[in-house]
Amino acid sequence: MTISDEKIKVLEEIGLIAMDLDRTLLSSSGLTEYSKDCLEEAIRKGFQVVAATGRPFSALPESVLGIKGLDYVICSNGAHIVDLSTGAFIYSDYLSSAASGWCRDSFRSLGFPVEVFSEGKAYTCRERYERCRAGVGVVEGAEYVLRTRIPVDDIWDVWNEHIDKIENINIIFDDREDKLKVWDYLRSQEKPIGFTVTSSTSYNLEIGGADTSKAHALSEFAAISGMPLERVMSFGDSPNDIAMLKESGFGVAVENALPEVKAAADYITASCDNEGVAKAIRTLLFKEKI
Repeated sequence: MTISDEKIKVLEEIGLIAMDLDRTLLSSSGLTEYSKDCLEEAIRKGFQVVAATGRPFSALPESVLGIKGLDYVICSNGAHIVDLSTGAFIYSDYLSSAASGWCRDSFRSLGFPVEVFSEGKAYTCRERYERCRAGVGVVEGAEYVLRTRIPVDDIWDVWNEHIDKIENINIIFDDREDKLKVWDYLRSQEKPIGFTVTSSTSYNLEIGGADTSKAHALSEFAAISGMPLERVMSFGDSPNDIAMLKESGFGVAVENALPEVKAAADYITASCDNEGVAKAIRTLLFKEKI
């Protein structure tokens, strides 16, 4: 893929690497040693590295937390920036209580399984949890759900309990047509109600606060790191990464990314299973031939 002269100049100024995790940095078997070694070498060379994921803080894999020199993580699609040295949320962006209440009432009537993320934890309706355990319906990522979600008997009670601190809402679909219909409807309500809607898998929709996105969290991180978006190289694969790729100085999509994500990128690297993040860093930033 040809890189424009303008973007070649941008590459010379990159100081921060921001990468999505699932299906981007992480292969289907997790974080490889090659990718971990590359990120740790980047940190030793003076690059700042931050993970930017849709996962809640409690669902971050130990392999990622074990990257030496990784000091910050953006979680829940940009709802939190976490200082890993203390575990503190140094930036947070929640749905307003009014938007959260509207979503609660709307989604309850729709009847699809929902999950609620609050203060770094993910709660799921017991029905979905048991369906994952039994392998019924959508089973993609079932093991991940069973490992990272807290099952509750009444998700709506949990919703009400945390209504002022909801960072993300996850709606699960068995049928893609159902997802597309609900997505169209929610897009029409984003601005009037005050929320954002995106997706990170083929079977879900994710709702956050009015300004919540990985891109917005990265701009907030600029005030902390002193690294403006123009000096950020970002990596992604899904719709919730598009704004981050577009607003970063240099956006990279992995080969397994959706077409609309590739269209938003300045460069397409190898797939997550071929360690595309590490290969792009080594060729574009380290100037290595691999």
